[in-house]
Amino acid sequence: MIPQKGMIKVSDAFERIVHWCLAGSCIILMISGLGMMFHAFNFLAIPVGGLKSLKLVHNFTGLVFIPSLFLAILIWWKEAGIFDFPDDMEWIKCAGGYLWHVENPPETGKYNPGQKAFFLAVAGFGVVMIISGLIMWFPLNFSAGTVRIMYLLHALGFLVIFPFFFIHLYLGTIGVPGSFPAVITGYVTRSWCEKQCPKWLREMEEEGKLEVYGEEKAAAEHQ
Repeated sequence: MIPQKGMIKVSDAFERIVHWCLAGSCIILMISGLGMMFHAFNFLAIPVGGLKSLKLVHNFTGLVFIPSLFLAILIWWKEAGIFDFPDDMEWIKCAGGYLWHVENPPETGKYNPGQKAFFLAVAGFGVVMIISGLIMWFPLNFSAGTVRIMYLLHALGFLVIFPFFFIHLYLGTIGVPGSFPAVITGYVTRSWCEKQCPKWLREMEEEGKLEVYGEEKAAAEHQ
């Protein structure tokens, strides 16, 4: 997939690598977690040779999830981790036009309040999953009661992240057409930006920071 001339850059290569490491590890952790948590899903362990092997896959995938999550928090906290009130409240009141038709939904920055809620859920409960998972893996001198609480917190984290993840997957693909290239090439169309993040687009243009595919090359050739 090659970006077309005039498309706008919304993510760089490092951001996309972190995104895919986080997404990939999250998928493996959820699938392997289901296989261990519920007897009805034990069949998920068959391809890797049984539940013991599935647990190893789960644990070591967690070692990819940990740095990916913390890098994601560092990269996106400023833009996706902080609500901008009262502007974001106006978007929340009408759900941005996603649940019912809204003629002119409120303008948003690079990430709308729905995306911010997803980011905060993954960041917050992701940390909970990491702490509880490490204690479950290495109980050390923790009491049996503490370890049992960690199992409950781990399950709670799963219940929160699981639906958020698939909503995010849907909106990033068929739910909002034109979104997927953002995590493949890093570029999206101008019309997509005008609809999904008009405030960010305007601010980037005013500050002269907007990167448009093809224009950099044309400017370099002109010089």
